[in-house]
Amino acid sequence: MDASKLEFIEFMLSADVLRFGEFITKSGRKTPYFVNTGNYRTGKQIATLSKFYSKLIKNTCGCEFDAMFGPAYKGIPLVAATAANLANEYNMDKPYFFNRKEKKDHGEGGNLVGYMPKDGDRVIIIEDVITAGTAIRETMPILKSAADVKVNDMFISVNRCEVGNNPEKTAVMEVKEEFGLNVHAIITVMDIFDYLKTKKEYSDVLGRMEEYMKKYCIF
Repeated sequence: MDASKLEFIEFMLSADVLRFGEFITKSGRKTPYFVNTGNYRTGKQIATLSKFYSKLIKNTCGCEFDAMFGPAYKGIPLVAATAANLANEYNMDKPYFFNRKEKKDHGEGGNLVGYMPKDGDRVIIIEDVITAGTAIRETMPILKSAADVKVNDMFISVNRCEVGNNPEKTAVMEVKEEFGLNVHAIITVMDIFDYLKTKKEYSDVLGRMEEYMKKYCIF
């Protein structure tokens, strides 16, 4: 396994972000593993996480974007920390913004905070995971209602490689077809599975992971 992927998996485990057990995803599926970026709780953790996102963004699209969007709620600290790291580490000082769950009717008003996108802006999305594509279908209308922006790339921690609404296509394939959106992940579920195979302490998880992947994943 790539050293960077190994480092990221162990980082998630150390922060209790990658967990094993019985969980229900946003799409309603019962899963033996869960990625909860809400469990990053310290400055060092979020700073470390932003380095992984920044490296992926730099290697994928360089400076070829105008702004970064983080969907509420988990995308908010992700986009803020990543914007800071891109500026500090790569001298890429890009504006960022995020949305409120409820539109504000006083003060500055609106449901967006931070940078106000303009027609023609190339916006990248910073999120935690993609499972069935539910969250991105909520996010795209928010961006498109703000301005005539171009959204070509989305960056996430983990690609779960799961089917979306169509049982023959993954959610990543679907959002590519629906929105022209390329999803880039630091790691995939297969990376997690390969990691578990090397650790005897996770032998009880392997069977449940394999069963889940056969049922919901496409590679």
